[in-house]
Amino acid sequence: MKAILLAAGRGERMRPLTDTCPKPLLKVRGKPLIEWHLDALARAGVRDVVINTAWLEAQIVAALGDGARFGLHIAYSMEGRDHGGALETAGGLKKALPLLMQGEREDSAAGDDACFWYVAADVFAPGFAFDRRDVEAFLHSSELARLWMAPNPPQHPFGDFALDRGLLVPGLDGERLTWSGIGLFRPAFVSELMAGLASGSAARLRPCLDSAIAQGRLGGVPLATPWADVGTPERLAALQAA
Repeated sequence: MKAILLAAGRGERMRPLTDTCPKPLLKVRGKPLIEWHLDALARAGVRDVVINTAWLEAQIVAALGDGARFGLHIAYSMEGRDHGGALETAGGLKKALPLLMQGEREDSAAGDDACFWYVAADVFAPGFAFDRRDVEAFLHSSELARLWMAPNPPQHPFGDFALDRGLLVPGLDGERLTWSGIGLFRPAFVSELMAGLASGSAARLRPCLDSAIAQGRLGGVPLATPWADVGTPERLAALQAA
């Protein structure tokens, strides 16, 4: 198993904290946000991690290094160095896919027997286990991706998608849940739904997720562990005080 941690964003709503520190390196209960995920991935047996970077990316590379102290191998997809800034969620995934596929068999590139964890580095989900059983269940499905869905937080009251028998659908107000920023993706999600997106181009992931929903190939699972979107200094302070 491999994983990608999305860590390229500027974190505008977290200013002034993120003026001098990348958002994933902000500490929650004494540990940088991104390290909570790295430790959990290592405990689950993941060994190869790709981190995409842009804003203050040299700080992230200096802080995490090659990943050896976590029991991981970390590779960096450096959008700031290569493109002058962040490529957003779809663009970042498209650029990072070759790193995620290094060492995979060519015949697995279509996604039949390969997948990877997708993790937003700035969310806090300390109890999430990255369970191998979830990976196996996903690989036995026809889904292109499977997202873990959380109850709607106050800052996002209308949610993103609704769950219908294990698949995500657009849903109505009151039915939708919020994507936690954690999911499993097949390489085919990128190769099929981002076929027209040139590597190095900026693009959002939401239209690709909508396309997967239209095909009936976007799965969903209720998130059963505590979760927080650490989007503002106030939310960070509330987590510290909890």
